[in-house]
Amino acid sequence: MAISPTSEGFRAGFWRPSLTLAEIMWRWTAGATAAALLLFGLFEYLDTLPVTNGELLFLRTRQPYLVGEAIAHILRGSLSRGVMALLLAVLLLGALWIVAASVGRIATVRALLDYFRGDVAGGVFARGVRNDGERDVASNVSTKSLPALLRLNFLRASVALAAVFGFMGAAILAGFASPDANPQPALSFFLFLPLAGLIGLAWGALNWLLSLAGMFAVRDGEDAVGAISAAVTLCRERTGPVAAVSFWMGLAHMVAFVGATTLVSMPLGVAGVVPWRLVVLAVLLVTLAYFALADWLYMARLAGYVCIAEMPEAAWVPLPQPPTPERPPIEGPPIQIAPVQTAPVQTTIDREEPILSDLPNLAVET
Repeated sequence: MAISPTSEGFRAGFWRPSLTLAEIMWRWTAGATAAALLLFGLFEYLDTLPVTNGELLFLRTRQPYLVGEAIAHILRGSLSRGVMALLLAVLLLGALWIVAASVGRIATVRALLDYFRGDVAGGVFARGVRNDGERDVASNVSTKSLPALLRLNFLRASVALAAVFGFMGAAILAGFASPDANPQPALSFFLFLPLAGLIGLAWGALNWLLSLAGMFAVRDGEDAVGAISAAVTLCRERTGPVAAVSFWMGLAHMVAFVGATTLVSMPLGVAGVVPWRLVVLAVLLVTLAYFALADWLYMARLAGYVCIAEMPEAAWVPLPQPPTPERPPIEGPPIQIAPVQTAPVQTTIDREEPILSDLPNLAVET
């Protein structure tokens, strides 16, 4: 029976929960740091804004036009400081994410390599599958993978930044179709959709490839360029298993997202009945549960990719069934089977049979 990298990925996620915990630790640490920095930075920025009595009076009127004019007057002259502070915070958070992602990827990939080179590989070779000689399953993981991972994650952050600028450029180009003299917002929107779709597809493909290359930086000690080349080679040589793992994990992620969205809509639907604190708490719990499940699915997908890279090619095809032994021919003269003599079948009626008479009690008297 051939092994399935998708099943092995799910099995690794179930039997190695510490991998998911390690992934959650570095992801949530970076996310919590970013959220806290942006939240406190926003509060500090709002505290520095001067508010006059006239602006406060406009805000208390709750009229949309007056409130908008008051906010525009408050932010006038100080918005540039907020933008510069936001850019600085984004750069620092990007650097933090690059370092955390590199260290976390080293820990998780090493653990997965130990798992597949120990438990899974032992079971596969015990089935009779022989190593193809491409790699030694007992080889040591390189300890010089951190610089390559830092470069790869820097490229991922650069690609994400380029995607943001691409979306902004697509919005500007689509805006040319709707001038102020002849506004056509529907046409502008339909022009923006395909451009945004192409940018999102290119960003997703490059981000996935760079993420996959990080596995080879840890596994083989490749530099950034060599890791990307190894990832492309894996996709070219084993397209079917890689596509299967990506499809099933993506489908599971989509189901989880739809389920989480449905659960979040329930407390939001009763927001006018229950206290808002309970609504916020329910939404927060569902969101955290979804993030944890998404991290688990990501680890299962990464485990599937490691399984594809580690297992020999002979493990992907079923083992041949043993041939059925044939009976040896019987030597000697052929056995003559005599025909069976059977009595002729009577097909006529005996007219002298007493039971066929129409006289009563004739058979008894006879």
